[in-house]
Amino acid sequence: MPLASYATFAEKTRGRLYPEREAPYRSCFQRDRDRIIHSEAFRRLESKTQVFVYHEGNSLRTRLTHSLEVSQITRSLCRMLNLNQDLGEALALAHDLGHTPFGHAGEMALNECMKDYGGFDHNAHSLKIVTFLEQKYPRFDGINLCWETLEGLVKHNGPMIGEGKPPLPAEVAEYNEKHDLQLDGFPGAEAQVASLADDIAYSNHDTDDGLKMELIRVEELESVPFFMRHYKQVLKEYPSVVHTKIVAETVRRMINDMILDVAEASRRRLDEIRPETVGDIRSLKRPVICFSDEMTKDMKDLKGFLFPNMYRHYKINQMTSKGKRIVRDLFSLLFREPNLLPTAWRRRAESAGDDRQRARMTADFVAGLTDASAIELHTRLFDPQVRI
Repeated sequence: MPLASYATFAEKTRGRLYPEREAPYRSCFQRDRDRIIHSEAFRRLESKTQVFVYHEGNSLRTRLTHSLEVSQITRSLCRMLNLNQDLGEALALAHDLGHTPFGHAGEMALNECMKDYGGFDHNAHSLKIVTFLEQKYPRFDGINLCWETLEGLVKHNGPMIGEGKPPLPAEVAEYNEKHDLQLDGFPGAEAQVASLADDIAYSNHDTDDGLKMELIRVEELESVPFFMRHYKQVLKEYPSVVHTKIVAETVRRMINDMILDVAEASRRRLDEIRPETVGDIRSLKRPVICFSDEMTKDMKDLKGFLFPNMYRHYKINQMTSKGKRIVRDLFSLLFREPNLLPTAWRRRAESAGDDRQRARMTADFVAGLTDASAIELHTRLFDPQVRI
């Protein structure tokens, strides 16, 4: 099927900050996807937590498996809506690159550590990774992604400037000065798809992992009609199947329903708005990719259950408390004693012009650690019985 007129066309890209000759056998967005996959930050997602600390269970989601699941959902929706699958895939694979070790707990701790130096935001850090911190090419810092990929990465949740918006993170403001990403508008439809795909993936898969780890029980999900409707139907169809398969089939059907709902609701909105180009989508005051009102309520019910019952479960609280302490300890010590950093990072710290620059450099280092490497480094630096 040809792309819709309002899709993002590779041949109409606004290009890269540093001009390059494009590959003859890949579109510019396919090339962006490949650069993201080959980045060090993407490989580190394998040992970064989604909800659970990395060693809690071998079959649980990590940031890497979550990103792959978001990518699969994004490609499906882009195909159903005749959008650019390659751009959608690149955005889905890149959306979590900036996460710290220990998930949102680590981000909260690092933001607290950085409160006097501009704070820390994982979305802004994703931009910094792909535009500066990745060091692979002799001609430029970062991986030199296309304008549309950068726009979608930083704006996937909508406009970043305008009435009621918080100040821009320093990393975003600095990059935007040299490469205007039009931060006052919505991104193209592919970025909006990737954002909702993220919601679909984590809400359902956190439910699956929570049941698997017995942090939540099926009986408690009576307050979530969307789950129970599918669960009871699967039980009716397969009364003698083991319970793990019943849960897996329930979650699979929930994901499928959400994907179909987004496709149908978005088609209705697109038919109503009738955009002709991606520029029309960027100039709108609301997103074009959406859930139906009914599914919006179902998602609200599901998230409303997960937050107090799973994300605030005492076992999760214990994990997140431990992760926060590790991040705070590492930042505090390495900021005070940069001579403890690996050689390349120590040189960056020594060349920092002031405390703010040194703090941001220290945050970059800590954010790049995996759960495993953060725990190992913390043990080496704080346990006097461990030999260095």
